[in-house]
Amino acid sequence: MNFRATYFRRAQSAFTMVEIAISLAVIGIALVAIIGVLPLGMREQRDNREQTVINQDATVFIEAIRGGARGLDDLTNYVYAITNYWTEFKNNLPTGNNGVNGYTYNNSSVTWSLPLNLSFNPITNGVRIVGLLSTPEYIDANSRAPIPNLLNGGISNHVVAYVRSISGPAVEKPPQDNPVIHGDSSNPAGDTFAYRILCVNAPVATDMNAPSLYTTNLTANLHELRLTFLWPILPNGGIGTGRQTFRALVAGQLVQDATNNSLYFYQSQSFTNAP
Repeated sequence: MNFRATYFRRAQSAFTMVEIAISLAVIGIALVAIIGVLPLGMREQRDNREQTVINQDATVFIEAIRGGARGLDDLTNYVYAITNYWTEFKNNLPTGNNGVNGYTYNNSSVTWSLPLNLSFNPITNGVRIVGLLSTPEYIDANSRAPIPNLLNGGISNHVVAYVRSISGPAVEKPPQDNPVIHGDSSNPAGDTFAYRILCVNAPVATDMNAPSLYTTNLTANLHELRLTFLWPILPNGGIGTGRQTFRALVAGQLVQDATNNSLYFYQSQSFTNAP
């Protein structure tokens, strides 16, 4: 008898080229969506980090100004410039007399044209930094003492501070000898997160149509401190889209320094009866 061997091939399953092409298309679409969302997530993380830094730094500046701090010399590592844009007013109208007072760690430039005996110094210590940031919104043109309004004339001040962030990565903080980090003359902020602060020390708003002894004393002993943070400072000197204002009411006098009448400090435990 002749026997023929019979071989049975087991059936094997596999993907067809069409199925593979469809799978690759689905994976490609998913990757495109993920890659598109990734920059949004990173940008949101950056914004949240910057917002956290601003909130922490705002607490430092508000407490320093409100408490009339005198010993925060570490601020010289972060506040690298302060500018005061001032305008003279008479009868509540600008006279055309205005200028800019600028302060850095190395020097100061003053365009003050009024006959005042003033002392202007670079911001080489914390006293000068806090004293300049506490400059009142309105001051008398002769004595530079704080005044409640400009109805009888005076000077309006607009103070801007340029600051490297106090909070943030330790690698960016002093002591720091890396010029890329701490900046130079062409880019003072350096390669760090920096911002501007618009500082307003305004007397509390009252009804000037019906002045009384109470309202007069109120404006002399109660001020609204407003710090508006603008961030980040860009390498070209521009400002990003971040903006937030912090407010605090400060009870007490805002007085000139005894040795430098261009510096001001809150005295939260001292009150006066205004004339």
